[in-house]
Amino acid sequence: MAYDEKLDARITEVVADWGATRKKMFGGTCHLLHGNMLCGVHNDRLIVRLGEKAGPAALEEPHTRPMDITGRPMKGWVMVSPQGYAGRALGDWLDRARTFVSTLPPK
Repeated sequence: MAYDEKLDARITEVVADWGATRKKMFGGTCHLLHGNMLCGVHNDRLIVRLGEKAGPAALEEPHTRPMDITGRPMKGWVMVSPQGYAGRALGDWLDRARTFVSTLPPK
């Protein structure tokens, strides 16, 4: 399945103002902030990097699951189904990812 290009375009509209860059990854796309992975798209799911503290709590929210595309879940990452990022919820997820990734040193 190809990745959701409309979701990727929505993400780009938000994160471009932050100075984020985009690259193809995971069979979809990934957006990086100061060289650190921030978020992306895999199939029709939003993937967000929330860190090892906020990630587990986010998994208790509806429409989320661990980010696991290789058979090994990535700690601190969450996959969000389309119902979970509809409307303004996308911006909320991206803000949460930015909050965490902004704490990391630039690469």
